[in-house]
Amino acid sequence: MDAGSREEVVHVSVVGNPDDSVVVTVRGDLDIDSNTVLSTTLGQVLDRDHPMIIVDLSGVNFCDSTGLSALVVGHNRARAGGGWLRLAAPSEFLGRLLDTVGLTPRIPVYATVADALADRNPG
Repeated sequence: MDAGSREEVVHVSVVGNPDDSVVVTVRGDLDIDSNTVLSTTLGQVLDRDHPMIIVDLSGVNFCDSTGLSALVVGHNRARAGGGWLRLAAPSEFLGRLLDTVGLTPRIPVYATVADALADRNPG
């Protein structure tokens, strides 16, 4: 690796809750190099009946179109399966990006994971 390049690592973890909702926590950059990790993880949790997924974005530093695409595909699959996908705690940058590309009217965004979990709206 040369001095001008950088290697960013994305970490994705999954925690199940008693109400069958799942919190997927993402840390790092969501870009073309890390998209497979998020897409694979979301694919696994979306395979259940009526998936209820909260994606905790509080640790995301950067997101490109491939990261946004993974979130949209996850949202669409969750809805098709009778469930939902919610986004929680995006940074100011990511919140503006989600709004600018028109995702905030389509995918619910919450200030915190707790807020997303507390919303009993079926989606």
